[in-house]
Amino acid sequence: MVYIDRTLENHLKLLATKFPVITLTGPRQSGKSTLVRHAFPEKQYVSCEDPDARLFAVQDPRSFLDTYSSAIIDEAQKVPEIFSYIQTKVDFTDQPGQYILTGSHDFLLLEQISQSLAGRTAVLKLLPFSLTEIYPVSSVKTCEAYLYKGFYPRLYKMNIAPEHFYSSYVQTYIERDVRLIKNISDIGRFQLLLRMCAGRVGQLLNLSSLANECGISHTTVKSWIAILEASYIIFLLRPHHINFNKRLVKMPKLYFYDTGLAAYLLGIQSVEQLQTHYCKGGLFESFIISEIIKKTFNAGRESKCYFWRDKNGNEIDCLIEKADKMIPIEIKSGKTVTKEYFKGVDYYRKLAGERAPHPYIVYGGDKEQARKNCHVIPWHHLDKINL
Repeated sequence: MVYIDRTLENHLKLLATKFPVITLTGPRQSGKSTLVRHAFPEKQYVSCEDPDARLFAVQDPRSFLDTYSSAIIDEAQKVPEIFSYIQTKVDFTDQPGQYILTGSHDFLLLEQISQSLAGRTAVLKLLPFSLTEIYPVSSVKTCEAYLYKGFYPRLYKMNIAPEHFYSSYVQTYIERDVRLIKNISDIGRFQLLLRMCAGRVGQLLNLSSLANECGISHTTVKSWIAILEASYIIFLLRPHHINFNKRLVKMPKLYFYDTGLAAYLLGIQSVEQLQTHYCKGGLFESFIISEIIKKTFNAGRESKCYFWRDKNGNEIDCLIEKADKMIPIEIKSGKTVTKEYFKGVDYYRKLAGERAPHPYIVYGGDKEQARKNCHVIPWHHLDKINL
């Protein structure tokens, strides 16, 4: 498969004309290296995964940066020693776009940046392919097939079966990345937690329940959930704070950035099995919300996605904050629009009034409908949502 254009590339190039350093972070194998090498073909490239390059950077950082005077430095968090030297160098040369840094671990990389490169770097996030990027060039056309396969570039480039790709991905993640972020001695229980999280996709995060089922402490679960967030495996969707004098749920909901990984962890082995799986609705929610987050990240913005639920069970699956307005989005995996689909958005609009003028329903069917009270969007037309 030829190179597939990434939506983030234009914003990446723009910021490289404004900042001396660009930092691109995201999950392992989301396409960071491919993107920056395509966007900046004139720059030298060095990977800190290479032991020789890493040793050079650690032992003689000044000579390393002289050798790579305007470069892409891949997996930069592996050599935290060079960040202070990069600061000194870019302050002296004062050239925009001098260094492009990539890294797979959010809090390791950003902690080092905040100490050394604050104000000198723009930070961007790249997740695996968005549906907008892959749908026009992929032979995969059904919603269930995307939920099962996921969106990691290598799946499409090398035509790898999902079970083979994710088996290797989880093993690499567990054996290398988790140990790098935090020295976890009981890898077996961490793997169990990962699978337990997949079984709770789209549900409220209950730390005590996870702790009991995994046989670990509440504090340990909280720490391990933070690791899964930092390495872009899961994300927590927070409840929105405006309550309209209603008592609200305060726990976040748990989702996976990539449904293919979640499906693998659930033991789903085919598209047919996914069709009737108890987690299909949660996986569909996870897919739609992660696509919305990808859209904001690809525009260089932070996500402002929430959910809303009161104590009586009235709920909006995804609530997007946009200036002084709210965009309510109800997510339904079914392929036929029924009147039940409108209950959540109708209830929320009565409370929010003019603050929520344009609600949406995203569903698993393929027909777009402009209803009087909201816009009904099929799963593959998410670009119609005005974020």
